[in-house]
Amino acid sequence: MLTPEDLGAVWLTLKLATVVTVLLLLIGTPVAWWLAQTRSRMKSVVGAVVALPLVLPPSVLGFYLLVTMGPHGPIGQATQTLGIGLLPFTFAGLVIGSVLYSMPFVIQPLQNAFEAIGPRPLEVAATLRASPLDTFFSVVLPLAKPGFITAATLGFAHTIGEFGVVLMIGGNIPDKTRVVSVQIYDHVEALEYTQAHWLAGGMLAFSFVILLLLYTFNPARKLQ
Repeated sequence: MLTPEDLGAVWLTLKLATVVTVLLLLIGTPVAWWLAQTRSRMKSVVGAVVALPLVLPPSVLGFYLLVTMGPHGPIGQATQTLGIGLLPFTFAGLVIGSVLYSMPFVIQPLQNAFEAIGPRPLEVAATLRASPLDTFFSVVLPLAKPGFITAATLGFAHTIGEFGVVLMIGGNIPDKTRVVSVQIYDHVEALEYTQAHWLAGGMLAFSFVILLLLYTFNPARKLQ
């Protein structure tokens, strides 16, 4: 059975995934729209930066975040000057690391959805004298709804499954930064395989259900 520590890790993980998914949708939507529409030479650079977590080891990203947000890093010095304190080993630090690491899983499905719309609906809206903002909210967002569902689902699920980044930037503090993946690691390290099975089995079932729903109700999705 799950212990109080296990339940605390589950709750913290769900809280982290929810916050990260909402932030990524807010941040990722304008970025994905720009990537889908721009002809700028910077498109390749921005696209590469967004996709970097797909190939970068999580420990590398976590290490540089730890250095950057540490007491001698530029972000760490800025947060200390502002009276915020240091972000490593806090929930806020976990959120920042998770946002960066899960970014491609949200932005790329949104970009694919925006590109699939094509120019025709935008041209029709322009002939009806709709403003760009009105066109985006009245035409683009409804047509891109499947992409938003895919992006939110993948972003949420990927955040729940993170290990390397959250361990590097958040450490292993009960009820503050200890998420499910770290809790499983603790159980295995202590040879508590029964407890590890409960959490790992739950993660496996959750991942399968998420992907099953995604493949069943959104068959046109692109997971790259």
